[in-house]
Amino acid sequence: MVASSPTKSEFSLGSYLLSDGPAGFMLSWVAGFVDTSAFIILFGIFTAHVTGNIALAGYEFVMADEESVITHLLMIPAFMVSVAGTSLLARYARKKKWPVFAILLAAEAVALTTFLIVGVNLSPALIFSIQEEYILPIGITGVVAMGIQNALMKEAKGVFKSYIPTTVMTGNTTQLTIDLVQVAVSKLAPSGDEKASLAAAESIERMGRILPIMAGFALGGLGATYFVLISETWWSLVIPVIVISFMAVVAFSEHFKTVSDES
Repeated sequence: MVASSPTKSEFSLGSYLLSDGPAGFMLSWVAGFVDTSAFIILFGIFTAHVTGNIALAGYEFVMADEESVITHLLMIPAFMVSVAGTSLLARYARKKKWPVFAILLAAEAVALTTFLIVGVNLSPALIFSIQEEYILPIGITGVVAMGIQNALMKEAKGVFKSYIPTTVMTGNTTQLTIDLVQVAVSKLAPSGDEKASLAAAESIERMGRILPIMAGFALGGLGATYFVLISETWWSLVIPVIVISFMAVVAFSEHFKTVSDES
């Protein structure tokens, strides 16, 4: 369990930044920024919403674009390998009693930096010659980074109250709608119905954690559109690298602070 989880009795800026709301917002903002940036510059490659590549592969198959089909389909095994590697890293970190959340954030920062470097070096050639040999390596490095973030949300036990995806908003939108229905139904329930009141309270609490994540993803996408269209390069990806690196530093700092307090 990560030692940086905030408690009711102790509060610090670092623990607040790593709590559900702020951390979920920052992670989803990064996912929205990276996914939108890649989609624009890589002509339709999804890095965070990775299963969207299957739908695009089907379209390209019908259009007889074999190279694009292969490129999109290769994103799936790349994503799976990234998730598997992240899960193994998290298991090893727990075994060694290392701060899992901090370790995985650092791994994502490295992966995003790699994505940035590969993109910066290959995107100029891609602009002049739209070829899969340029799209494939850039896309895979981006998918690896987002694969780490997907697994991070599952493996960072003790940091978040419950698992809420920060890279794909379909499930979050579904849950938000169900919770809204639950709250509306509870308003129509007979007065004194404790079961309905309890369910509504749970729905409201969950919506309080889902909404910042959905807002972060949307704002990340808007930010990417703005910066990518202005800079017309991959250098805008330095922003999500800074965000994730900042989170990793805070997570390590909180861990060492807790260890120091305990000793």
